[in-house]
Amino acid sequence: MFPRAKKSGHYTYLQVVENRWEDGRVRQQVIASLGRLDRLLASGALNTLTRGLARFCNEVEVVDALRVGEVLSTAVRKIGPALVFARLWTGFGMEAVIREALRERHVGFSVERAVFLTVLHRLFASGSDRAAEKWKADYAIAGVDRLERHQLYRAMAWLGTPLKKTAQDGATPFSPRCVKDELEEALFLRRRDLLTELDVVFFDTTSIYFEGEGGDTLGRYGKSKDHRADLKQMVVGMVLDGQGRPVCCELWPGNTTDVKTLLPIVARLRMRFAIGAVCVVADRGMISQNTLARLEELEGITYILGARMRRQKEVKEDVLKRGGRYQEVYPHSDDPKDTALKYKQLWMVEQIFRTTKSILDTRPIYHKCDETIRGHVFCSFLALLLKTELFERLELRQQRYEWDDIRQDLEALQETELEVKGQRWWVRTPLRGACNDVFRAVGAPIPPTVRH
Repeated sequence: MFPRAKKSGHYTYLQVVENRWEDGRVRQQVIASLGRLDRLLASGALNTLTRGLARFCNEVEVVDALRVGEVLSTAVRKIGPALVFARLWTGFGMEAVIREALRERHVGFSVERAVFLTVLHRLFASGSDRAAEKWKADYAIAGVDRLERHQLYRAMAWLGTPLKKTAQDGATPFSPRCVKDELEEALFLRRRDLLTELDVVFFDTTSIYFEGEGGDTLGRYGKSKDHRADLKQMVVGMVLDGQGRPVCCELWPGNTTDVKTLLPIVARLRMRFAIGAVCVVADRGMISQNTLARLEELEGITYILGARMRRQKEVKEDVLKRGGRYQEVYPHSDDPKDTALKYKQLWMVEQIFRTTKSILDTRPIYHKCDETIRGHVFCSFLALLLKTELFERLELRQQRYEWDDIRQDLEALQETELEVKGQRWWVRTPLRGACNDVFRAVGAPIPPTVRH
């Protein structure tokens, strides 16, 4: 619908017209005739009509006020990050999971909002938890305005708190079962109908060094994968399902060697997630004669352990000396075997660790207690879970973006708070780059350009 000036004889008449599709073509139909244009202008009736219509159009009222300088700008907030990832957060059921875990505790602040803030901060700014308190001031995140730093620390400590002794069944020799373990298990059960059977899992470890002592038991000197043997560290294990979705993370003292971690993880997987037969895909660093023997004894467990064919002792002595026991499959072979493909997928886990330590940047960790350190790393796990889900949804729509581009485009989506004639308005910047596709992929509504 639009105005049209129609000349008839010596005069021009103003009409309201709309386009209609009839008989395979667009036709214009007059909705109303407003009269002679010269008379409407002379009497001021057109201005009156325009101002009256503008009352029903937010954009026109605000733009008109901006033009004449009747606007007071009071705040600018970034809205993209929270709108997108809150949708995924709710979809995973994190609010309900945390609320259930806290049902017997009275806490004077929203632990769920504190955890969500920390996770969102880890995605878009990373760094230490103490930076999140100031970071949130520039973002529109529901329910976090009154959160203080000590409350963020309390939330981290709660995530890493060991469970009661009666709930320690399945704990590894290296660390107790904690609140974060219960949350992982509850999340897995909620997502299980969306997953294929957990018949293949990928497992790998990395090390994260500390700027300080690294807690009471986690911080230990060990073989550093960051080449910082001078600093205490912790070992972080990650388990992914066959589609690359994070299932759980494991946290151990920094002197725990890889060959000691695989067997406890296998046992814990079956107990924690109520799974039957499973194939574990792990790296060559976890191979030892004892590991192989123990894995062979476990019922319902198959495994794929990668090895350098002529450098690994067990492979060299037990496989290569016996003819016909193996077939070499190269990465770019025209006919790769399924097991080789599964092991190649372990590279995906290694890429995720690089993401966790660079893009999400788990470091620096300044916490001094085991509990808060566990909570800190678990928030990186949750951030990784949300990020993986976003990329999976984009992939289903055949849309591919770099994470840095998504992050920059979402942060560029802002709202400016305006005061116009005593009323408050919010004006949104245009969507750019990946924003539109990202919002559609997660099913998040796009805010109006102007809202009252």
